[in-house]
Amino acid sequence: MKIALVAPPYPLEEAPSPPLGICYVAAACLRAGADVRIFDYIVRQYTPENLARDIEQFQPDVLGTTAVTMNYKKAADILVQAKKIKPSLITLFGGPHVSFDVENTLMNYPETDLVVIGEAEKTLEELVPVLLQKALWPAIPGIAFCSKGSIIRTEPRPLIENLDTLPMPARHLLPLSRYQALGYPVSIITTRGCPNKCIFCLGRKMVGFKVRHRSIRKVVDEIESILDYGMHFINIADDLFTVNRARVLEFCNEVKKRNLSFFWSVFARVNTVDAQILNAMKAAGCHSVSFGIESGNSQMLARVRKGITLDQARAAVAACKEAGIVAHGSFLAGLPGESWESLNDSRQFSEELKIQYGYHFLAPFPGTTIRENAQAYDIEILSDDWDLYDADHAIVQTSHLSARDIESFVNNAVAPIVKSWEEKVQRFHAKAVSGEEWLQVGGHFRTRMIFAVLSRDLLEIHGAHPGDFDQALDRLTARVAEESELEFGFVREQLADLIRKNYIQSRSRDGSISFFWGHNNKTAVFFDY
Repeated sequence: MKIALVAPPYPLEEAPSPPLGICYVAAACLRAGADVRIFDYIVRQYTPENLARDIEQFQPDVLGTTAVTMNYKKAADILVQAKKIKPSLITLFGGPHVSFDVENTLMNYPETDLVVIGEAEKTLEELVPVLLQKALWPAIPGIAFCSKGSIIRTEPRPLIENLDTLPMPARHLLPLSRYQALGYPVSIITTRGCPNKCIFCLGRKMVGFKVRHRSIRKVVDEIESILDYGMHFINIADDLFTVNRARVLEFCNEVKKRNLSFFWSVFARVNTVDAQILNAMKAAGCHSVSFGIESGNSQMLARVRKGITLDQARAAVAACKEAGIVAHGSFLAGLPGESWESLNDSRQFSEELKIQYGYHFLAPFPGTTIRENAQAYDIEILSDDWDLYDADHAIVQTSHLSARDIESFVNNAVAPIVKSWEEKVQRFHAKAVSGEEWLQVGGHFRTRMIFAVLSRDLLEIHGAHPGDFDQALDRLTARVAEESELEFGFVREQLADLIRKNYIQSRSRDGSISFFWGHNNKTAVFFDY
């Protein structure tokens, strides 16, 4: 059986890692005996024509996709298009959004044959062998589908207790050279589950309140496999990496024991770190820690069941600074009962901490407590347009603040950051920056250039030119500079660097040079902007 798995478009501006979930799904399908391909439209341009070409070349029997809320509609449209291209396809849909929006998905997108609910790996290992026999689907726990006009939900699938039974994510099926070129971190997980009760978060609902662990040996084995690809920045994407201090220390000791050198980042809660943990993490290569602080108002933290205090946040940030780890604080605007007072408390607190910080707008995703019980909170959800659920749009209001008020606050709060950035860009163009500022701004424009090349298929469309290598590179540079609105000299320098690192490769044929994205390169050097 041939199974095509689609990584649907996702804003490159959101700095996506190589898609971990789809790699776990691919590995489960491979274990079940399927021939698997990943159609990755995160780092390739998605068009119905490209989808048709991919389907024609691979001729899958099954096509599946996954999505979070913000790219749910794009993923659903891909299933719609796939059915038009090849009506015999069996289509699967999984991921956080559809797991809590099963009925709407099956009703609004009848091209979806089957929804996989929650954790997918064990479900797929049982489902793949019988996918072509719909009469056997009711015996598979953890799925939903339509039958004779009715929606059938099978019995719930228990969570996977032993995470060491999971296969290694099938990253080899991704176009890794494109992600290497972008330089974004590679995500891994060491646990699943979150014991906390934040009313705006989906994590506990999706992966359970009990934290389940992978063995440290397997985790570090996976890290070594990533390092073999020349990718040296890893993001540990656990809901709460620091939930078990003994395990954190074990991880750090294993990394040092194997003499591994890489940078890594984590998500943590301010009440789970201290000097000992952070110093050990720093010694093992930890570069940054992101804290979900959410609000600078104590009453608001209690209302959303965050379970932390402002003093704990102060102590965690101070400990990070002492350890030499970059701390980042995330704040939410538009929480239940939000007022000018609570927002101003957040602004004052974020500035007091003197760390990198950012604001997101509350997005009440399907499955979250705040959405399912909105009537119990001072909050009104203004839109079910899932495209707006990207944390960059105000889609709620409270009795104190309109959506426009909330947007105005965030715009004003980040205005100094925006102004500082614009001044750096001006200095960059005037060639008046050096050191860290040059890396920041140059890295930004490099990424913007690569965005343009990836999202518009510029190598595929404009990668072949007559003449020798330098002539062809100059012609490619001119096209990329025009598309990305960047200076010719800067673009040529960056393209040359990508070629030197084998992310972009070339071939000569019949008096022409063709440039193309390289294959997965295990000797490439990770770009360190």
